[in-house]
Amino acid sequence: MRTAYISHRDCHQHDTSEGHPENARRLSAIEDRFVATGLFDVLRYYDAPLATDEQLLRVHTPEHLAAMIAAIPDNGYTKLDPDTVISPGSLQAARRAAGAAVLAVDLVMSGEMENAFCCVRPPGHHAESDQAMGFCMFNNIAVGAAHALAAHGIGKAAIVDFDVHQGNGSEEMFSDEPRLLFCSTFQHPFFPYTRIYENAENRVNVPLDATAKSEEFREAVTHQWLPALERFAPEFLFISAGFDAHRDDEMSHVSLTDQDFTWVTEQLVRVAGKSAQNRIVSVLEGGYELDSLARCVGGHVRVLMGLH
Repeated sequence: MRTAYISHRDCHQHDTSEGHPENARRLSAIEDRFVATGLFDVLRYYDAPLATDEQLLRVHTPEHLAAMIAAIPDNGYTKLDPDTVISPGSLQAARRAAGAAVLAVDLVMSGEMENAFCCVRPPGHHAESDQAMGFCMFNNIAVGAAHALAAHGIGKAAIVDFDVHQGNGSEEMFSDEPRLLFCSTFQHPFFPYTRIYENAENRVNVPLDATAKSEEFREAVTHQWLPALERFAPEFLFISAGFDAHRDDEMSHVSLTDQDFTWVTEQLVRVAGKSAQNRIVSVLEGGYELDSLARCVGGHVRVLMGLH
């Protein structure tokens, strides 16, 4: 398959302070892995554009956008919450991260690319319509999904989130949107400790115990996600691709393996092949142990490319 790889050097300029787990080394580790394994030789690279105010305001309030702009320091660091640190380059990086999802949608809808992976930071799925949190300023995947619905006339889209932390922002933004199905697995109880909505026609939440391993995760996907996705038949599939449920990642207790992330990607590619004309946009979320992150992203993208 023709797979776009979308990123930007500005995403490295989002400085979160020494010792912060969400740092630019995450992107460097992925890029180094792609060079070493030859993936960059067969991917199509695109620079992420800056998301426009119009694109951000489809999912965020004007007050939130204004607050993010005002919060950027001239030097040093500002904390938006105890976990979310920003610096002078953060607004530009955040606009690139959201803009990557918009460009990815445009490339896939035009037929220029069959799918896309957005290797960006800061991540996005914790950002709510009016609140930054959990390392996130703007909700990248939500900006992309809203763009597909508003600008391209997609009738039904799905966001699938396998990050170990609940994608509370994506869920909040689309909780009353019948055109979008949100499917999520996450460790519970765990950050962000927000309300877990009951499952509904457009929502499939599967909380996982801290002791969960491959069997529990694959059972959740097989018996809850996949039947819901088949019933809903999305015309476009979005993936919040977080890799922090890996057993080597100290940000959680769930113990998934490299093979689990490859497997779930294979399942989602099949879903997209049935109802979505293979349209997939995947956006990086979590994953903080650099070796496992780089390996798992590599496996994920290889499946998107049809190489696995």
